[in-house]
Amino acid sequence: MKTANINLPRILKVGGGASHELPEVLAALDLHNPLLVTDPFMANCGYLERLRVDLEAKEILYGVFKDCIPDPTTDSVSSALSQFRDNDHDGVIALGGGSSLDTAKAVAVLAFRDGPMRNYKVPYQIDTGLPIIAIPTTAGTGSEATRVAVITDTETNEKMLCMGLGLMPVAALVDFELTMTMPYRLTADTGLDSLCHALEAYVSRKSNPFTDSIALTAMRTIYKNIRTACEEPDNRSAREAMMLAATQGGIAFSNASVTLIHGMSRPLGAMFHVPHGLSNAMLLPAVTAWSVNESLDRYANCARVMGISDNSQDDKQAVDTLVAKLEGLNRDLSVPNPAAYGIKESKWFDSLEIMAEQALASGSPANNPKIPTSAEIIGLYEQVWTAQ
Repeated sequence: MKTANINLPRILKVGGGASHELPEVLAALDLHNPLLVTDPFMANCGYLERLRVDLEAKEILYGVFKDCIPDPTTDSVSSALSQFRDNDHDGVIALGGGSSLDTAKAVAVLAFRDGPMRNYKVPYQIDTGLPIIAIPTTAGTGSEATRVAVITDTETNEKMLCMGLGLMPVAALVDFELTMTMPYRLTADTGLDSLCHALEAYVSRKSNPFTDSIALTAMRTIYKNIRTACEEPDNRSAREAMMLAATQGGIAFSNASVTLIHGMSRPLGAMFHVPHGLSNAMLLPAVTAWSVNESLDRYANCARVMGISDNSQDDKQAVDTLVAKLEGLNRDLSVPNPAAYGIKESKWFDSLEIMAEQALASGSPANNPKIPTSAEIIGLYEQVWTAQ
């Protein structure tokens, strides 16, 4: 049996109010002047102020960069990096969704490196960086527990996958109370992103016994709670369940890799600015249906653990039910296809070849149970254009 390589944050605090333990975590890590990286919404909604109060009560020196943008670019990272370097910061605190966390991760690894971010994209492994403390505010990306960041190259418009231990937070404060203000669309999209993380990690060619159990637990929790979290935003039980599952999904895919869904998803974000979770959701049923016959038993087990199927169905019936239920979940959560999202048809079809090229270049499709050719990826993009 091949040895599984497992990487996790050194400190992982999970539960309501965990974010208030930031000063104690900084002390444990011997950090004295961190840069707090976040976005305008976090500043306006009061979550940044909560951290400020905690830090200032302990007289901790810190700086703030609050101009993170959705789908961070090399230009936006450069702005944060300049502020970091100009103020002698010794670590990074990331507050927000995946975009803020990815921005902070990029700052932490570029702080003492020369050259543009494109020099460090996959297959390069970024294994050193300054300390990162992640405080996620969405139940979705799982970035607080991954050695992954995605940054769009401003010059080439490529959504670059970057990986390495330098991108793994040394501490993660997973506080579900910070997700209580998430709107319906964001709750749905980030939750579906988490579901993709768990499902892909379980069927990945790099899956292992450690990640299998975590992935199955996460996908069962998400399927059970995502509709409630969307429809009842004040439901603390559903919010807490989704937040924990998002972190579990992050742990699973960071240590087993994602597959074809994520590989095909990144070009949608780079070219058409589709939010990451939504682009995954658009692809989830079609890519699953295309892949299932190469790992029938594993997909069937997903269906049974999620409560979608039971032992009265054989594996083929179970995976057919799984695909149908994933299509139904997308309908229930109002996931649009690319056409309904508003992408121009001519632009979509003119971009198919380069999207397939970028998907393959990410490396993720090679982890899929059924490894696609460029032509097969193009066929899947054509299929999802008007998928229901």
